[in-house]
Amino acid sequence: MVILLHCLKVIPIILSLAWIFGAFAFYWRRERKSPLLPPKEHEEPPVSILIPCHNEEQTITRTIKALDHLDYPEYEIIAINDGSRDRTLDVLHELAKDRPHLRVVNLLQNKGKAAALNVGVMSSRYDYVLCIDADSELDAHAPSWLIPHLVNCPRVAAVTGNPRVKNRKTLVGRIQVGEFSAIIGTIKRYHQVIGKLFALSGVIVAFKKRALLDIGLLDTNSVTEDICVTWKLQRNGWDVRYEPRAVCDVLMPDTLKGLWKQRMRWAQGGFEVMSRNVDILFWRGHWGLKILYAEYLMSLFWVFTLPVVLIAGLFMEDAYGSPMIVEWTSPLSWGIFLTGVLSSMQFMAGFLIHGRYEKDAGFFGYWTIWYPFVYWILNSTVLFVAIPKALFGHKSQFSTWVSPDRGGLTYGTTKS
Repeated sequence: MVILLHCLKVIPIILSLAWIFGAFAFYWRRERKSPLLPPKEHEEPPVSILIPCHNEEQTITRTIKALDHLDYPEYEIIAINDGSRDRTLDVLHELAKDRPHLRVVNLLQNKGKAAALNVGVMSSRYDYVLCIDADSELDAHAPSWLIPHLVNCPRVAAVTGNPRVKNRKTLVGRIQVGEFSAIIGTIKRYHQVIGKLFALSGVIVAFKKRALLDIGLLDTNSVTEDICVTWKLQRNGWDVRYEPRAVCDVLMPDTLKGLWKQRMRWAQGGFEVMSRNVDILFWRGHWGLKILYAEYLMSLFWVFTLPVVLIAGLFMEDAYGSPMIVEWTSPLSWGIFLTGVLSSMQFMAGFLIHGRYEKDAGFFGYWTIWYPFVYWILNSTVLFVAIPKALFGHKSQFSTWVSPDRGGLTYGTTKS
């Protein structure tokens, strides 16, 4: 039990410090003196923008109208209607009437996001494809930040951007603003420093079409196609990158029920991908992927060990006969205290680095103090449910999708 207590203390300390120092290293090398607008001396080849749609009649108009204002010389838009049961197809055809660069591809059956994207890739005219969600609004300069990575670096297959939460009127929505700014952004910067990414963001990601064809396109049977294609590319020798200056506003769940469903999918998909790639631990080289795998295993160990230690702490007594869990000098209490301190440090570091992309980061940082109570409990709980589901659930050729909770389509103010 003592060994478990020390492990529970050490794991958050190791991960938090690695993320903080890695994020600052990325910032110092890549962002510190970066201009706010992309330089125009880079080559800007034509790009195909793919938008998979399933029951998106309420969001797709805003998504496509945002693309009317892109500061990019040449692009086409391909909207793939994946068996929608609402008026999505009618709305798309209406939008295409006065947009000759917009093409609509209609799939009669819902085959899932990955299958829709594969159809879009095969339908695209250009060598570079930019994939966004049907409830997102792409920043005007985002393609100019993303595409040069693919053009100038032969081994770079994909580059992901910086999703920014735009529905921020509820507590859950505001917490996610802090999470994406101070947690996800920090971790992605650290992962970029070690040369590998755990996941490309499906909300905004640009691909070299040649690389997707090289790996046989996206897997259609994966719950999280973005995590799956990230590992598939990297294990086949391709590089992937993170570009925080490429911003894309997106709607996120802002109810606990919607958040639960989203995190269940993320957890199940993450475990499926990691179980498929366990052989990477026995390969020569690939140290970046091995580090990512070790982090994932440490997180799993922490999640599944914590309840055991907490329950045991109720029955273990200190020298005075009190339960060890309530003794402030116990290793468990110190572990919880240190984890809280390091989480606060990580939030401060994340907001400091990410502040240029979130003008109201300080305000939303206030709401993020609820992060440990909401997300530690939520993310730990979903793993207990998601892993058995991934192990014993029904496997299908196509991982179909349903429309996510978008908080009643409420929009908060998002400043550029």
